[in-house]
Amino acid sequence: MTEAGKARLQGVKLGVIGAGAMGGAIIRGLLAKGRVARENLVYYDPDPAQQKKMEKMEVKAARDNAAVMQAQVVILAVKPQVLGLVLAGIKDFAGPQHLVISIAAGTTLGTLEGALPESRIIRAMPNTPALVAAGMTALAPGSRATQEDLDLALELFQAVGQAAVVEEKLMDAVTGLSGSGPAFVAVFIEALADGGVKAGLPRILAQNMAVQTVLGAARLIHEEDLHPGKLKDLVASPAGTTIEGLHVLESGAFRGLVMSAVAAAAARSKELGGK
Repeated sequence: MTEAGKARLQGVKLGVIGAGAMGGAIIRGLLAKGRVARENLVYYDPDPAQQKKMEKMEVKAARDNAAVMQAQVVILAVKPQVLGLVLAGIKDFAGPQHLVISIAAGTTLGTLEGALPESRIIRAMPNTPALVAAGMTALAPGSRATQEDLDLALELFQAVGQAAVVEEKLMDAVTGLSGSGPAFVAVFIEALADGGVKAGLPRILAQNMAVQTVLGAARLIHEEDLHPGKLKDLVASPAGTTIEGLHVLESGAFRGLVMSAVAAAAARSKELGGK
């Protein structure tokens, strides 16, 4: 985090349009880590279920999307298919005093800046682990966004995991890796558990062991700053069980398939963005 971003975020009035899964996660993360004062936070979501959740958290509700624009920083946490309507509804209220951060997948900075021609824009791509404050968010600044805006956005999304700044042209690659990646990891965990069941473990135990194994390995690589290959070499002893299993994975082009899956997801993201 940056001290500049932390200081500015503490004093800013923040609005969130859309308090569903991702918008709600951001709000919870900010409040849990004390990065935004509750009295400086406002949201709007027409869904009564989301309203009840926000009411329990004592988050102030605005009467509509336009009213959220009283905040200085506004997060657009809505689905791409409704973003156009949201942008049209707030356009007359958005000025140069606003920093608008969109997490709508596939919507370019060009589209956002065209819809809100006076505001400063940042495009963000968080992933689903943000729901448990373990997300990875990529941020791409628009042409009018300042370094101070980026510092604030980094501080904001670090409340739900980690965040990094990238060029917008890399957003499709981000989508293929960190956006789609949790699904790929979930399939791997399921496959690990299935392997355990095949070897004789009870289903619940196999799944718990698979989850903890992946979680532990990721944490070890992260906290010890290990190259993944180093951890592999530490586990794989000569003529042992691990190298036998690794040989099977390599015979099936495991790494090549994972690389191709990321590339395919990135290519599809580019196609959808073009449309």
